[in-house]
Amino acid sequence: MTARPKVQYTCANCGASAAKWSGQCSECGAWNTLEETATTTDNVRRFTGYAGQPAGDTIHRLSDIKPEKIQRHSLASGEFDRVLGGGLVEGSVVLIGGDPGVGKSTLLLQCIALISGQLDALYVTGEESLQQVSLRAQRLGLEGADMQILAETAVERIIDAAMRERPRVLVIDSVQTIYTDELSSAPGSVAQVRESAAQLVRFAKQTGCALLLVGHVTKEGTLAGPRVLEHMVDTVLYFEGDPSGRYRVIRAVKNRFGPVNELGIFAMLEDGLKPVNNPSAIFLSRHEQEMSGSVIMASREGSRTLLLEVQALVAENHGGGARRVTVGQDTNRVTMLLGVLQRHGGMALYDQDVFINIVGGMRILEPASDLPVIMAMVSSFRDRAFPADTVVFGEIGLAGEIRPVPNGEERVQEAAKHGFRRVLLPKANMPRKSVMADIDIIPMATLAEALEHG
Repeated sequence: MTARPKVQYTCANCGASAAKWSGQCSECGAWNTLEETATTTDNVRRFTGYAGQPAGDTIHRLSDIKPEKIQRHSLASGEFDRVLGGGLVEGSVVLIGGDPGVGKSTLLLQCIALISGQLDALYVTGEESLQQVSLRAQRLGLEGADMQILAETAVERIIDAAMRERPRVLVIDSVQTIYTDELSSAPGSVAQVRESAAQLVRFAKQTGCALLLVGHVTKEGTLAGPRVLEHMVDTVLYFEGDPSGRYRVIRAVKNRFGPVNELGIFAMLEDGLKPVNNPSAIFLSRHEQEMSGSVIMASREGSRTLLLEVQALVAENHGGGARRVTVGQDTNRVTMLLGVLQRHGGMALYDQDVFINIVGGMRILEPASDLPVIMAMVSSFRDRAFPADTVVFGEIGLAGEIRPVPNGEERVQEAAKHGFRRVLLPKANMPRKSVMADIDIIPMATLAEALEHG
């Protein structure tokens, strides 16, 4: 029987350690910041290397190490595989965060049920009973799937069951409900989340089992629990979207086995989440007549180009300080663009309320959205419709210059594929002649030039 490890208390503010708990940290003076942690003992299993290979303490030369081909397993979902970089890597640890009800459990249950015929998988539920999981599977049409399910919250018993069954894929739903007997604090506390996740990560690395952890998010939209949890795992995914809406987005913010900032787009239907193969078509609103304040932009997310609609409403303010409200855009960047528009475009909107919205619930932070946002604000302020057959992209500098953005040619090709006739872009992003055969390219170097086409 494993001896119970010693417990110490660590200040979450300054990191100081104490032998017993007290209300105030003796080092920094902060109140209620001491949290229970387990100290390392000789009985704790050491990391023995990736997929059973010994880690050792021998120093090697990088030139002598021959990289091996990464083994990936498809999760039977093209959009999910895209975000992971092509599939699930053996021995990798993936953390999936999102708001309650956004669809994390639904997506993972679908994937595990679909791959259970090819890979041994174990779905561990700590939030729901086996009956609740069975009812969800029935609603999704997965009641006939040959998959293994375990309802357990003790990490030691989960690892013992996984050691017996030897699954290739292990799902933990969710990490906030898992606890270890080594600590006396309640499940979901910082110490419990950190120590439980550490044991599961060691198991995944030692056995080569791919581990999927479900995590909750805070009101600020970040993963709940200690920040060290994001550093322990190989991949961090965020599940975004309004639970009352139809579409969901998985965004990769960290991936040791693939590109970051990839997007996976799904539609929530009655029978579960279905991948969206042509996202530009669902985000574009084909208005019956041209409307002011609406501009189509070409955004680049990972390896994919998306055509999105940027809407702006500029209205006179009558109650004091003008408001700046954005949905899907950075408010500070919009404020900066208003200053550039005043200085280099001759349009002062300091007495106007400005509202910006990215249609479809998408969140766009890349600089290529600068020019579309400005053109949408100008269109609304002038109450003049922007041409519906035109796509815009480009970064705006503080000097009023229009700067190039990456993958300009791919953005033009996406616009041409969806039937748009014109593209306003930075002069340095002019594509080759072959791309310009079916579409009118208008290069611009300054903001003043762009406003002439608005």
